[in-house]
Amino acid sequence: MIEPSIIQRATECLQCEAAAIEALIPRLDDSFLRAVEAIRDCKGKIVVTGVGKSGHIGSKIAATLASTGTPAFFLNPLDAYHGDLGMLSSDDLVLAISYSGATEELLRFLPLVQAKKIRIIAMSSSEESLLARCADIHLNIAVEHEADPLNLVPTASTTATLALGDALACALVEAKHFQPTDFAQLHPGGDLGRKLLAKVEDVMFTENLPFLTPDMPMSEAIEIVTKGTLGIGIVVEKQSTARSDLQQPTANLVGIITDGDIRRAMQRLGQDFFTTPVSAIMSQNPKTISKNAKIVEAGEKMNHHSIHTLIVLDEPTTNANAKVVGIIDSFSCLPGTRFYH
Repeated sequence: MIEPSIIQRATECLQCEAAAIEALIPRLDDSFLRAVEAIRDCKGKIVVTGVGKSGHIGSKIAATLASTGTPAFFLNPLDAYHGDLGMLSSDDLVLAISYSGATEELLRFLPLVQAKKIRIIAMSSSEESLLARCADIHLNIAVEHEADPLNLVPTASTTATLALGDALACALVEAKHFQPTDFAQLHPGGDLGRKLLAKVEDVMFTENLPFLTPDMPMSEAIEIVTKGTLGIGIVVEKQSTARSDLQQPTANLVGIITDGDIRRAMQRLGQDFFTTPVSAIMSQNPKTISKNAKIVEAGEKMNHHSIHTLIVLDEPTTNANAKVVGIIDSFSCLPGTRFYH
C-alpha cells in the first residue's frame, strides 16, 4: 500500500515544475525575440553546449531545433578542448546553458568561442552571472526552488530550461514558416514522413489483381472479385481469352465493379445475373491515380470522392495509354501502416 504522503510529494513535484514553466511566460521579452532572430538569421549551425544535467537538456534542445528546420548539434565543452573545437565556424551561433552561470568547464570554453567571433546566447538563472556577462543575449531560466524535498537536485530548473528550449524551437517554426512537408523531409522514417513522402507504388497491391473483361459473364467475374479480397474488379479492354494474359494487361482500363455493384445487380437481375456480361454492370470512368503520386494525395482523393480504393496506373492519369499496375486502398494511406513490399 503506497503511503498518501508519497502521492502528495509527487503531486508537489509536478506542481512545482508546472509553476517553474509558468514563471517563464513573463520573461518572453525583447531578449527572447532577439534570440529567435539571431537563431533564425544564423548562416551556420546552432551549437548547443553545457555540462552535466544542463548538457543532457542541451542535447535534447539541439535535437528539437534540428528536427524543426534549424541545423543544430550538441558540443560538450570538454570535447572542445581535445579537437572538437574544429567543428565551429564564424557563421555559427553558440547556445550555452548553465543554471548557475558559473560552470568552470563551460566558462573556460567561451573565450575559445569568442576568439572565433561567434555570437553567444546564454541560458542561466541570473543576468549577473559570469555566463550572462560573456553572452550577447541572455535568457533567464531562474526558478523559485527545485522540486525535490531537499531543494538540491536539478528538477524544476532543468524542466524550465527544456521548456524554454522548446519555446525557442516553436517560435522558430513560426518565424521560418516551417510546414508539415518540411517536417516530413526531416523525418522520412516517421509516420508523418511516410504519409507525406512515400509514393503510391510503395504500398499498392500488385499481386493477383482482379482483372476482368467487358464480355466476361458475371458467374466468372464474381469468382475473380472474391479471390481478389479487395472488393473490386478491374475491367480492361478484351485482348485475349487467356486468363494469364490479364495479369499484365496491355489494354486500356474501361471500368470497375465493386461489391456494391454486384449486390445491387443480384437483386435487380435475379437468375439472369450469372449470365449478364461485366459491361452491363460495371461503372465507367473509375477513379485512378499514378504510381508516382504521394500517398497523401491518394488519401485526399479517396476522401473527396467517398471511396476506399483507387486504380493505380503506370503513367499520369491524364495519359490515355496508361496501364493498370496496382490498387491502393484507404488503409494503406494511414500513418503507421506497414509497406507491402
